[in-house]
Amino acid sequence: MPLLSTLTGAVIGIAATLIADRNRWRREEARHALELRRAVYTEYAAALKDAGEEIRAVALGDHMSESARDAAVREAFRRTGLHTASERLWLMGPPLVVAAGNEAFHSLRRIRDAYARGVAVGSTEDRTLIQERRTAMAEMRRLMREDLGIGPLGIE
Repeated sequence: MPLLSTLTGAVIGIAATLIADRNRWRREEARHALELRRAVYTEYAAALKDAGEEIRAVALGDHMSESARDAAVREAFRRTGLHTASERLWLMGPPLVVAAGNEAFHSLRRIRDAYARGVAVGSTEDRTLIQERRTAMAEMRRLMREDLGIGPLGIE
């Protein structure tokens, strides 16, 4: 009987240790996944902002021809790393965040295309596109914050 009690105690102790280790591992994995999503979201939001600033700067510049302006705006968009950040978002984000991020991307692309065809910064069409982008960015950030367990910002 004492041997059986010792064996039972050992089995219970080992099982409890294994369960505790598994729970700790799950918590660490969840924490790591959250940190990874936070980094991906930050990279993507920053790339969107950088791309917006880059294409705006090009649109404000002087260009010899329409084709030169088109090429310059598209190159400014490409060199920001937005496409790489977008792929990371598509791989790591939950569906609602990816959809909102995709809408923010497309709203910026519509601005890029408008600048490429000669729409002036500050024009009525530009202001409308900028407002659409702001709305898309605000929704994307809201969903990202929600996914990260951060409350609403309340200032957008």
